[in-house]
Amino acid sequence: MRVAVIGYSGDVTKSPVKELKGLCEELGRRLAEEGYLVLTGGRDGIMELVSKAVKEAGGTVVGVLPFTASSVQANMYTDVPIYTGLDFQMRSFIMLHSAEAVISIGGEIGTAIEILGAYAQRKKLIFMKGTGGWTDRFASVLIDGKYLDNRRLVPVHIAESVEEAVRILKEGG
Repeated sequence: MRVAVIGYSGDVTKSPVKELKGLCEELGRRLAEEGYLVLTGGRDGIMELVSKAVKEAGGTVVGVLPFTASSVQANMYTDVPIYTGLDFQMRSFIMLHSAEAVISIGGEIGTAIEILGAYAQRKKLIFMKGTGGWTDRFASVLIDGKYLDNRRLVPVHIAESVEEAVRILKEGG
């Protein structure tokens, strides 16, 4: 299964990313152990932390990057960088189309766009509870506790732990 991990970008030693380091490391390790191909935006922040853990656990990371290799550098833990030549939002849709499931950790406006895109594409969508940003904001307004809109395209799952997220990934639907 191809699993995209989305969320905060930014310096891994600064808030809010640094507080999520342990979660990202555990998630990356577990995804690799389960044999999932991990897709990220290929840059810094949670993308870098998850990618490092995936790589250290023997997994593979595909980074779907904006712009070109001469203008944006993939993090050092990305095995396969794909430079799309597109801006940040458009590159995200390529990543989402390629994923079968999406796990969201915190995040700002780019993550919000990715969450909505994943939902619109009916991807299995997992929010890591308590990670802040748009992940928690969207979780707080779900219709019937599991939908982003009245069309009820696909249920959104909320995981309180990495183990719960992995269990949700293994479930059908």
